[in-house]
Amino acid sequence: MARVCEICGKGPQVGNHVTTRGRAKYLGGVGTKITGITRRQFKPNLQRVRVTQNGTNKTMRVCTRCIRSGAVTKLVRAKPFRLPADAAVVKGGAAAPAAKGRKGKSGRASGG
Repeated sequence: MARVCEICGKGPQVGNHVTTRGRAKYLGGVGTKITGITRRQFKPNLQRVRVTQNGTNKTMRVCTRCIRSGAVTKLVRAKPFRLPADAAVVKGGAAAPAAKGRKGKSGRASGG
């Protein structure tokens, strides 16, 4: 089915497109008038997402609310970046000597 979320079933809804003319009263006009009402469709915001479902990967059309709420598990193509285990030791040791040499009169780094 087209334009329907495969998770929650959200589809297009119908409503009115209201056309107005004139200037609003709070802006100094005499008020707005409705000049036409036509039917329109509100379409859901669907995205194509590669999803892992029951151990298989497939492409689904899912609305953004289902993606944000975590109703779908996106396919992870690459492992997330992680710092090496020894990087924390190097980072902590390198920061201390650099801060020592820049003290001014007040004990702070001078702004110049």
